[in-house]
Amino acid sequence: MPKLIFNDDKTVNLEEDSPIKSHCEEAGIPFGCEEGVCGTCVIEVEEGMEHLSEFTQEEIDFLGDQDTERLACQCKIKGGCVKIKY
Repeated sequence: MPKLIFNDDKTVNLEEDSPIKSHCEEAGIPFGCEEGVCGTCVIEVEEGMEHLSEFTQEEIDFLGDQDTERLACQCKIKGGCVKIKY
């Protein structure tokens, strides 16, 4: 079962291919447009980037380089363990 770990070590178990948005919102990550345009939900992936869905076009347009940052409103967890910082 995929796990999402926040920088305060709170861990949430999720189903495969489920969006991480609602769990991030509960953890206190702010959301604005929820369409990948405003960037208020930028998170830093510390571990497990390979366990998230592919970058969306919205993320590529907003973030540019596909490094350690993601837009939480656009991500789905595929499996494994993902640790994020916000």
